Amino acid sequence: MSGPLSGIFYGALFGILLQKARVSRYEKQVGCLRLLDMTVVKFMLSAVLTGMVAICALQGLGADLIKVLPTVLGANAVGGFLFGLGWPLLGYCPGTSFAALGEGRYDALSGMLGMLCGAAFFAEIFPALEHNLLAWGFLGPLTLPQLLRVNAWAVVIPFVTGGILFLRWIERRGL
Repeated sequence: MSGPLSGIFYGALFGILLQKARVSRYEKQVGCLRLLDMTVVKFMLSAVLTGMVAICALQGLGADLIKVLPTVLGANAVGGFLFGLGWPLLGYCPGTSFAALGEGRYDALSGMLGMLCGAAFFAEIFPALEHNLLAWGFLGPLTLPQLLRVNAWAVVIPFVTGGILFLRWIERRGL
């Protein structure tokens, strides 16, 4: 399966998993931000670690599935700031807001409207940002193994090991 159908399929599958894990619930999101409920962290870290292993294994088998976008430090800093500001204000991150709406929680609509307005605003100011903020710290398509000049598994194995140990520590704390 490839093309738009695969995107729809995997997007729907991820949405189902978000719903089943209950991470699209406002109280889970706020609990995460208050460091009282680590359900969101456990779900997302598990997804990231699984993805790391899958991508590395598939690339080892010769599949070239991932297009690495350029690393731009200025854009990453501003995007991270806006994401970090919006998540606690709304109580949902972008993906969970769609899942929350799918579950019938219409409070997520305000965040979705904000995302659309933000995207439209960004499209308008893009020409002014393109050659300054969005060019600051341009490193090109770069992965951590490339930056460190090591085999991908030399990064994946310690990350996965550390992630599993962190997940076990969270579980032992009852979070």
